[in-house]
Amino acid sequence: MNSGWNLFSWLCRGALRLAGWRVIEPPMSTAKAVIMVYPHTSNWDFIIGILFRFASRLPIRWAAKDTLFAGLAGPFFRALGGVPVNRRERTGFVEQMVQAYANHARFYLAITPEGTRGTVNHLKSGFYRLALTAEVPLALGCIDYARREVGIIGFYQPTGDEAADLAALEAAYAERRGKFPAQQGPFVFIDMDQAWRERGGA
Repeated sequence: MNSGWNLFSWLCRGALRLAGWRVIEPPMSTAKAVIMVYPHTSNWDFIIGILFRFASRLPIRWAAKDTLFAGLAGPFFRALGGVPVNRRERTGFVEQMVQAYANHARFYLAITPEGTRGTVNHLKSGFYRLALTAEVPLALGCIDYARREVGIIGFYQPTGDEAADLAALEAAYAERRGKFPAQQGPFVFIDMDQAWRERGGA
């Protein structure tokens, strides 16, 4: 690790500390994981999350709606680890990311299951399907405004039993709070075909 990277990491960690945040960094015992980031209720989550990415020195990539990458912002966000996702069409994103996991010796992709900082009545299942298909664990990422903690709070290997897995994840995040707790999404998946129809798909 070069000295420039070490300095930048130290500066990001210092910025978090000055803002009153504590970084949680359990040993990454796995070279590959889907990092589910929950809850996501504020634009501040992005700034805090990026600071954590560099403070931790983990090569985390993160998925976000493709409109964020339009124009001159595209190269900037990609340099920060961003991966654009088109949520208006079925583009095979999960399948593409499964291949990315297969092609890399070390790969971490962060996904917000709620998909938006606004109020939702379900979680998007892409992060879960990706972990199952790629056969990698879920790293439980969290930006907890109540405790002022950011980082990885644990790991979970999904079993394919959707109800049991969601119950376990809900328990893991039970005491965690976003900036606006009332906007936190419930641990419920929506049927994919229903979700597609609601977005105006065929």
